[in-house]
Amino acid sequence: MKFFEIYYRHGKHKSTLVLETSNKLDAMREFQKMEMGVMVSIKEISEPLKMRFDKLIKQQKNPIKKRRVPIESYIAALRQLAVMLDAGMPINVSLTEVNKATKEPMLKAILHKAIEDIEGGISLTDALKPYTYQLGNLSVSMIHLGEQTGTLSESITRLSEILQNIHDNRVKLQKATRYPLITIVAMMIAFTIVIIFVVPQFEELFRESNAELPFPTLLLLWTENALTHYGPYIVAAAVLLAGLYSYFYQKNAALALKSDQLLLKIYIVGAVTRYAMLGRFVYIFNVLVHAGIPIVDALKAAVGVVENRYMKQQFSKITEAVEEGRSLHSGFESSNFFESMILQMLKAGEDAGALNTMLEKITKYYNDKYDNIIDNVSSMIEPILIAAIAGFVLVLALGIFLPMWTMAEAMGM
Repeated sequence: MKFFEIYYRHGKHKSTLVLETSNKLDAMREFQKMEMGVMVSIKEISEPLKMRFDKLIKQQKNPIKKRRVPIESYIAALRQLAVMLDAGMPINVSLTEVNKATKEPMLKAILHKAIEDIEGGISLTDALKPYTYQLGNLSVSMIHLGEQTGTLSESITRLSEILQNIHDNRVKLQKATRYPLITIVAMMIAFTIVIIFVVPQFEELFRESNAELPFPTLLLLWTENALTHYGPYIVAAAVLLAGLYSYFYQKNAALALKSDQLLLKIYIVGAVTRYAMLGRFVYIFNVLVHAGIPIVDALKAAVGVVENRYMKQQFSKITEAVEEGRSLHSGFESSNFFESMILQMLKAGEDAGALNTMLEKITKYYNDKYDNIIDNVSSMIEPILIAAIAGFVLVLALGIFLPMWTMAEAMGM
C-alpha cells in the first residue's frame, strides 16, 4: 500500500488529507466518494508518523498476536469441542460454548471471529485459515479432513491427542533441564559475587607488593574491573545482541537455516532436538495416514509441525520424492536423517502393505531414543558442570594464593 497527501479546498477553507491506497487513481476515487471538497493537488508521500503510531497502538490492542496460541488452552478447547460435536450439537453452538469456557484472550478472539464467519455461511476450515500461524497447519488440515469425511469430532479428538503428545515431550524436556539450568545460574551468581566483592579485598594488597603478578591473578583483576566498571554495559550489549539475533533469525531465512543446522551439532542439545523432531514427524505422519489423509498431504502436514528449519527443509525432500513417483522409503533416504534400519523397515512395510504398523514401530523407536536422552540429561551435563566449577575454583585459588606465596617468600617467611 502507498500513501497519498491530497491538498483540497472546501469553500474558502484549505486543508490536507492522507489516504492509504494501492495507487494514485484509487486515492483520487476514494477522495471523490468522500465529497469533502475540490482536489487541488495530490502527491505520494512516505507513511506519516501518526499513522504508524496509530497502527502500532491498534496492533497492541488486538488480542490476536503473531504467535502461537498457548497449547494447553488450545488442547482443552479442542477436547470440549469434540465432546459437544460428538453429542450432536451444531458447530456454531459448540464453538460458542467453548468460547465461553476459554480464558485465553487470543484463542477467545479467534473463536469469536470463527463463530461470526460460520454463521455467515462459510466452513470451519475457511473460518480458521486466516489464523493458520496461530493454530498451526496441522489444525487446519485435520479439521478440513473431518469436514470432508463427516468425522469432524473424531478428527478434532485426534488433533488434541497429537498436540498433547507434543506438549508432553516439551514438558519432559523442561523437567530434565530444570536442575542443570538452576545449577548454571547459581554458578554465575556465585562467580559474580566472588569477583565483585572478594577479589577487590586482595587487589590493594597485590598492588602494594609491586611484585609481578601471575596470569591467574591478572585475569581475576581484569574480570573484576570489567564487571565493576562496565557490568551494565556488558549486560545491555548481551541483551541487544540477543535481540538482534532473534530479529534477524525471524527475518533472514538463510541465517535461520544455518543456525538450526548448527544447533543439531551441539552436544546434548543437538541429539534432543534431532530425536524430538524425528519422533514428532513420524508420529504425526502415521496418525494422518491412518486417518485417511493422502500420503502427500500427510507428509506436508507433518513437515509443517517440525520446528527446526534445517530438518524441515530436509523432510520436504520426502514430499518431493513421493510427488515425483518414487517410493516412500526412497524419499526418507533422500532426507539423510534416517538410519538404514529405519529405511529397511519402511521398505518392508511398503512391500507388505503394512505401512502403519512399521510407522508405529519407528515412532516408538524414536520416542524411546528421546526418552532415554531426556532421562540422562542431568548425568550427561554433570561432567561439564563439575569441570566448570573445578576450573573456576582453580583460577580463583591460583589467582589469590600464587601472589601471596610470592610475597611470603620475598619476606623470608
